[in-house]
Amino acid sequence: MSETKQPGWFGRLFGRKAETPTETPAEAPAETPAEIPAEAPAPSPDPAETMPTEPTGTLSEGVPDFATAADDVLPAPPTVTEASPGTAPEHDLPDELAGADLEPVEGVQPEGLVPAAPEPAQPEPLPEPEPLPEPAALAEPEPVAEETEAERAPLQIFQPPAQPEPAEEKRGWWSRLTGGLKRTSSALSDRVTGLFTKRKLDADTLEELEDALIQADFGLETATRIAEAVGKGRYERGIAPDEVRAILASEVERALDPVAQPLVVDATKKPFVILMIGVNGAGKTTTIGKLTQKFRAQGHSVMLAAGDTFRAAAIEQLRVWGERTGAPVVARAQGSDAAGLAYDALQAARDAGTDILLIDTAGRLQNKAGLMAELEKVIRVIRKLDEAAPHAVLLVLDATVGQNALSQVEIFQKAAGVTGLVMTKLDGTARGGILVALAAKFGLPVHFIGVGEGVDDLEPFAARDFARAIAGLDKG
Repeated sequence: MSETKQPGWFGRLFGRKAETPTETPAEAPAETPAEIPAEAPAPSPDPAETMPTEPTGTLSEGVPDFATAADDVLPAPPTVTEASPGTAPEHDLPDELAGADLEPVEGVQPEGLVPAAPEPAQPEPLPEPEPLPEPAALAEPEPVAEETEAERAPLQIFQPPAQPEPAEEKRGWWSRLTGGLKRTSSALSDRVTGLFTKRKLDADTLEELEDALIQADFGLETATRIAEAVGKGRYERGIAPDEVRAILASEVERALDPVAQPLVVDATKKPFVILMIGVNGAGKTTTIGKLTQKFRAQGHSVMLAAGDTFRAAAIEQLRVWGERTGAPVVARAQGSDAAGLAYDALQAARDAGTDILLIDTAGRLQNKAGLMAELEKVIRVIRKLDEAAPHAVLLVLDATVGQNALSQVEIFQKAAGVTGLVMTKLDGTARGGILVALAAKFGLPVHFIGVGEGVDDLEPFAARDFARAIAGLDKG
């Protein structure tokens, strides 16, 4: 069987057909040579037709054939990027996965694939068996959790040693007082000496004296009164500095004399309850220890209540004072209810027949309403046992705070009913005149003043001694 000779490029362009008949199908039986007619000799080829008319290349290389039908063109072999015709894909994807990102997902097995056999997991070591409880433990009931509320902590009473520590050798009160007020007296003396040495007394001099007294916290009212007393009958005349200091001492004594009152313990009220109040750092706990020493020296039995349940070292500090002075201390754990402790301490003092009960309290700022309300609660709870208690409410003031002491007295007096003042740390300031300003404004009794940290550095207040010490004069 002969292959059909396709016409050339120009022949196909002009519609020339193949020179041989159509190829016989492969299924037809072959004809015998007798049935094949004789063919005429082929004419000589035209030189024009023998010229190459087709461009170089093959159909598989993409040479265009504009004359033949699409079904006459042999299919080009497939490229590596497309599947061969008629070849079924190895795996058919579900319709919902068509076009999806088929990145492998950890822990998920694609459909249609047989999962690989997992590697055998290493067996985990078995935990050691817990020891069996003993038979006796099984019979006991499960313990109940202890109460953690500080208010229900057991009450503790610390007894002092049989022999308290001996008191240190006493130094004269006048010596301790003048030493404690030395800063204030030196500042005033230097200012007075500079103003009145070889100088006539005039309005400017008196104004400068008034400024010096205000800077020492005497207050405006007291400073004006002292300046007027110095200038009375001495205008345009000279005045010696010692004479000015004498006038100063006289006016200070006159202002303080009405408030210089001792603390009287009423023996008919047993125990005599003294509530100690004040701001943080005023020296309440130390003052309690010093007062205990004095009361014990007078023959009174004393009990201390550690009502400052918030400061970490307050309870231990009061215990140390109890050991030094020979007084028992009633306490609970830190953070317990102060009002409940005061109630229990009063009951314990009653049962023991104690003469004086000193109750310490937490330091609180006078401008904190919540803290002041807690102080009021302490007083209400105490009065459930004794309607007259506390019999004395002592406000401890730090002299170094200056004019802020006026605000403290005003607020504490409204909240707790202050009955008397204790002024401490007069040795740590050059403005000891605040005591004069307090006396002029409130008129509250001043029971004690402190000029040091020693147990004997707290003494009953005496107006004359204080006035002469602050003016830099001898006791006289």
